[in-house]
Amino acid sequence: MNSQPGLKGGYTKEQIRWAMLSFFLAQGLCFASWASRIPDVKDIFEVNYAFYWGLVLFLIPAGKFIAIPLAGYLVSKLGSRIMVQVSILGYALSLFAVGVAFNIWMLGVFLFCFGVFWNLCDISLNTQAIGIERLYGKTIMASFHGGWSLAACLGALTGFIMIVSDVTPFWHFTLIAVLISLIVVFSRKYLQEDVEAEPDKEVEEITDKSVYFRRPEKLLLQLGLVGLFALVVESAMFDWSGIYFESVLQVPKSLQIGFLVFMIMMTAGRFLTNYAYSIFGKKRVLQIVGSLIFTGFITSALLGSAFDSMGVKVAVNSAGFMMVGLGISCMVPTIYSFVGAKSKTPIGLALTILSSISFIGSLIAPDRCDLPGIQY
Repeated sequence: MNSQPGLKGGYTKEQIRWAMLSFFLAQGLCFASWASRIPDVKDIFEVNYAFYWGLVLFLIPAGKFIAIPLAGYLVSKLGSRIMVQVSILGYALSLFAVGVAFNIWMLGVFLFCFGVFWNLCDISLNTQAIGIERLYGKTIMASFHGGWSLAACLGALTGFIMIVSDVTPFWHFTLIAVLISLIVVFSRKYLQEDVEAEPDKEVEEITDKSVYFRRPEKLLLQLGLVGLFALVVESAMFDWSGIYFESVLQVPKSLQIGFLVFMIMMTAGRFLTNYAYSIFGKKRVLQIVGSLIFTGFITSALLGSAFDSMGVKVAVNSAGFMMVGLGISCMVPTIYSFVGAKSKTPIGLALTILSSISFIGSLIAPDRCDLPGIQY
């Protein structure tokens, strides 16, 4: 294969990059639309026990995990250009289906499909993004993930407005599905064919410092473990931040901003990632953000319910969620960028190996705080 990707259709690098960003925006918007309405969906189906709701939410990461080998095979067989279109449309249709589910069993099936297409999106989108990063010859992965977070932030804000305006999840999800379909129609022509490239020299110099990084398999193992713990944190925040404010803190709907402030800081952190690398280096950045995650969780756990004032309670927990959001912001784009730069295997397969390890974090997180008999 060529060492540099070709430009399909005669489009410029900037056009291709912006089109790819629009797909990340679509995925982030779809995800946040679901996450922002989790409490409302729970209320619609009258699920009163955290244990049972945790089992329902568990179907999303279960779908993601089962889709890992499927994603690797389809991306390698059909190419990420086709799979980006299929997966993002499937993701949007699964969201729409969640809005029309009329019993808990249908909801479970649709959430499982939501998880499957979520993972297909992750693998195919990042495969395309790595190819574009090679086209540019510099690290731009964080900007794509920043776009995802920006859309997720806007999606959380939109969800908040929908909740306050008493718009049902059905109409909310229908609007988002239509919008995502339009993005696919207008941006699909810019997608590129998959190519492979030589490892990035900067990363190669870094990895030569340790024998554990000499082989790609060792690198994928170590990055996979980092990704595992990152996804434990992400899944916990995505699935439970809204319910934590609603059911544990028992704040009114107008103050249920936990998911929103988390996404705002996650977005800001991703756009600042490359700047942080230039100052501290990647290793030090990961150490710093790990400390921020720990401090944020401790703040909410120990001080979150220590005050009687509703305003102080919301402020303290929001501060904790903001630290967690800032901390988790750069982990995923960093490990994807490393895989794209170092791996000599096909990117779809490399990301599948990475996902096989890291997505265990999604399976762990949703049900760890669920105990039988605990009521909301």
